[in-house]
Amino acid sequence: MRYGRGSHIEDTWVPTTNFTDLYASSFARLVGQVTVVTADRDVAEEAVQEAFGRLWKQWESLASYDRPEAWVRRVAINLAISRWRRVRRLRPLGDRPGAAREDDGALRHDVQRALRTLPVRQRHALLLHHVVGLPVADVAREMGAPEGTVKSWLFRGREALQRSLGIEEAPRG
Repeated sequence: MRYGRGSHIEDTWVPTTNFTDLYASSFARLVGQVTVVTADRDVAEEAVQEAFGRLWKQWESLASYDRPEAWVRRVAINLAISRWRRVRRLRPLGDRPGAAREDDGALRHDVQRALRTLPVRQRHALLLHHVVGLPVADVAREMGAPEGTVKSWLFRGREALQRSLGIEEAPRG
């Protein structure tokens, strides 16, 4: 899928006129979003930085895309997942000394630990739907999965997070 001309993926990106503006306006947001998938801020920062490096190399052709931020997010997530697959036999994603910084609050640490227990596809779906704000149909398109599968990932991911964090589900009216 291309995240350029004619893309129907909604995003919070505000059009910018140059690479520097795009980088300055979206780097921190993208790191936060990719951290949801990786459960490790350092890994997310590295992946987003590399994705911006790839964007820079192709800036002349990608600058005209409607949503270059979505392109960077997709590349960063792909990079993070690829790295995780290469090392998963050695250690689970985000499970390394220092992954949770000492200055992080207890809740942030608990959320990161809970996210690490989820399969990557569930984390990715939760990011796109709940953090980025994409509708299920757009999440399905971006992830290359059927809508029903995305709904299942979202449901199971939310359930697992609630259990892990000790949050009781709100009563249904």
